[in-house]
Amino acid sequence: MTDSTPDQVTTITVGGLDPYDVTIGRGLVARIADQIGTKATKVLIVHAPTLGAQANIIRDSLLSRYEVLLAEVPDAEAAKRIEVAAFCWQVMGQTDFTRTDAVIGLGGGATTDLAGFVAATWLRGVPLIQVPTTVLGMVDAAIGGKTGINTAEGKNLVGAFYAPSAVLVDLDLLDSLGRNEILAGSAEIVKAGFIAVPEILDIYEADVDRAVDPTTPEFRRLIELAIGMKARVVGADFKESGLRETLNYGHTLAHAIEHAERYSWRHGAAVSVGMVFAAELSRITGSLSDAAVDRHRRILESLTLPTTYPLGRWKTLLATMQRDKKTRAGMLRFIVLDDIAKPSVLTGPEESLLFAAYAEIGV
Repeated sequence: MTDSTPDQVTTITVGGLDPYDVTIGRGLVARIADQIGTKATKVLIVHAPTLGAQANIIRDSLLSRYEVLLAEVPDAEAAKRIEVAAFCWQVMGQTDFTRTDAVIGLGGGATTDLAGFVAATWLRGVPLIQVPTTVLGMVDAAIGGKTGINTAEGKNLVGAFYAPSAVLVDLDLLDSLGRNEILAGSAEIVKAGFIAVPEILDIYEADVDRAVDPTTPEFRRLIELAIGMKARVVGADFKESGLRETLNYGHTLAHAIEHAERYSWRHGAAVSVGMVFAAELSRITGSLSDAAVDRHRRILESLTLPTTYPLGRWKTLLATMQRDKKTRAGMLRFIVLDDIAKPSVLTGPEESLLFAAYAEIGV
């Protein structure tokens, strides 16, 4: 359900057993106390280092109602380690954090993944409010209740499904975000276009500069379309028993690339390469047209995102994919496209087919 109000606040409800609202607009951080409610006495703000000033603004706005704790965590994927989660648990334990107290995740996708995992595991679950500050976080990581940390063996192998109480998508937080971050985050929006919402692809093709400008109606429309798509999918399939698996389009190879690059690549850059690989695999094993594969490259390259990866890294990537959490009964699973907005699951493809697809993106 989507409801737009005259003051340009859009509310998208994520259904399921534990429904919650994703609120999209400007100036929403100032309303965060309304989301915390009256049962909490303590609030833990988990934030990235670059967001210390914003965390302090939020803390100051809440001090009249709550005891506010700050937990600064490392930037990007370095935050998603068990040692960092243990640091947050230590802060909570030393301050007698109870089951009615609340955690706020303030940052990009890695920060909200960590904050969600901390909230899900402390006392088996405390209220969680996600305040994503990047495009990637807004349209993907903060929505859907997937939380987790990385291990030496791979990305997000330890985690929990845990729905937030609310998600605040405050577009003001993007005003200082670098263009490269906006472009990288756009990969997840493009993914939504290819698997479910072709209007997204049309908007990028019509004027890519307006599509990546946070001040334009086109940009906001893209954010709302991507969030609406994810809300529908996770509302119907919270624990990824069916439909939600389609959101993994491009992600099996992407996670292997991130691991190979020791998480120095932006997630969106890896997903971009992963989607072109998945498109090539779709063409080789199914019915995806050459034109649809070319459309992947054209849109992603218009966003200056990578669409190739070194050919000589294939064996390393394959070994990592075989450990991926999306593998079942020892068989690799890939989301492929029968056509634009028609995803399906390819189970256990021969390695020769996988390499043939990879050879199309290898350099």
